[in-house]
Amino acid sequence: MKTKTPRIRLRNADGQSVVEFALVLPVLALVLFGIIQFGIVFNNYIDLTDAVRAGARKAAVSARVSNPTAVATQAVVNSAGDITIDPTKVTVTSTWQPGDDVSVQAAYPYAISLFGLVVASGDLHSKTIERVE
Repeated sequence: MKTKTPRIRLRNADGQSVVEFALVLPVLALVLFGIIQFGIVFNNYIDLTDAVRAGARKAAVSARVSNPTAVATQAVVNSAGDITIDPTKVTVTSTWQPGDDVSVQAAYPYAISLFGLVVASGDLHSKTIERVE
């Protein structure tokens, strides 16, 4: 008489999806937080560009004031939106003659961090040129 020996079922996959999810989750989280951080930096760049554009416009119409460079710099700082621009990182250059160009440029520091680790950092730069009126 033959006795039945218990067979081990190798086809049971009860925990397979949990293991796969645990393996893929860190990669998905890294990609998701990277996209969020990139969006924040891009939003800061848009704010910086808008502030520089406003400063250049103010500089273009302020050639007759006593200190047009300070007026343009203050316009950049005031128009910054959600970011705080250091006035020492704003550069305004012009001859202030009607019809000549006025150039306004600014820099804003950024840092991309994922899970508390700084991955990238540097300065965002924006420059706008307008004609002095």
